[in-house]
Amino acid sequence: MAQGLRAGLIGLGSMGRHHARVLAGLEGVELVAVVDPMGDKNGWGQGAPVLSTVEELIALGIDYAVVACPTALHEEVGLQLAEAGIGALVEKPVADTVDGARRLVEAFESRGLVAGVGHIERCNPALRSLRQRLEAGELGDVYQVVTRRQGPFPHRIADVGVVKDLATHDIDLTGWVTGQTYTSISARTVSKSGRPHEDMVSAVGQLSDGTMVNHLVNWLSPLKERFTSVTGEKGCFVADTLTADLTFYANASQATEWEAVQAFRGVAEGDMIRYAIAKREPLLVEHELFRDAVLGKSHDICTLRQGLRTVEVAAAVLESAATGITVDLSAYPAAQ
Repeated sequence: MAQGLRAGLIGLGSMGRHHARVLAGLEGVELVAVVDPMGDKNGWGQGAPVLSTVEELIALGIDYAVVACPTALHEEVGLQLAEAGIGALVEKPVADTVDGARRLVEAFESRGLVAGVGHIERCNPALRSLRQRLEAGELGDVYQVVTRRQGPFPHRIADVGVVKDLATHDIDLTGWVTGQTYTSISARTVSKSGRPHEDMVSAVGQLSDGTMVNHLVNWLSPLKERFTSVTGEKGCFVADTLTADLTFYANASQATEWEAVQAFRGVAEGDMIRYAIAKREPLLVEHELFRDAVLGKSHDICTLRQGLRTVEVAAAVLESAATGITVDLSAYPAAQ
């Protein structure tokens, strides 16, 4: 890179430490400073100066900042950066409320600033390959997307429930890999761990092309699972995002000779293919894509407007769970 970018990091917690590691070694980028009122007691800041306030970071003159503080602070911090004319990569979800997400979209878009949301699954090798194959028509018509994201409760989470913390991954990746938007959602939640927020959700939805969607997300299982399947006309793709493996289960193409079942248009088990995929670290890919967007070289990032749509769907999931009704999302403007 002919000219380096000056970047800052806000928040040095469980995700912030990984952002610091990647930023410190990112080609063409200098990690100028880190903001965390608690300091750097664990030595996660990669030797960068640790500041107490966002104002101090802005005063150093930076090109962009990574926002990895608690979700409830995303709006406040993001607005400070936008007002200072600084781009931002905001950890997901972009904000803890729909109104807050909308205010962030307006703040950055009105100033023409590059800003994105850290929906890391977009950078998972298995899902990137899956998306490319869907775009190439390898599955034909898509019928259904199913995700399962479950495991033990992560003690780092204190400010949101499983819908905003985990289900937002699946909401975003589903819209991203299919290129569709949610038109409706119905959900049920439970809270069994004694916390004020939900720790399990089951949701059924529909996308703009009629594709059926099913999400199962929880913090109550000793089994850690990150499963995405897309079923369509020609078979089924299964992505394991823990191992970044992608497998294709093809429909058999043998003719049916038995007259009694010729009228039934079903499927049969065909070949199974496990693809060899280059497995780069998703967080590094995410940072490279955002760096390139700041430099005007690429726009392959999750925009704030797309992040807003995910927050809207998550809010609809919680609304459906609270009211017992299916929430119509078709009137919401599609994210661009």
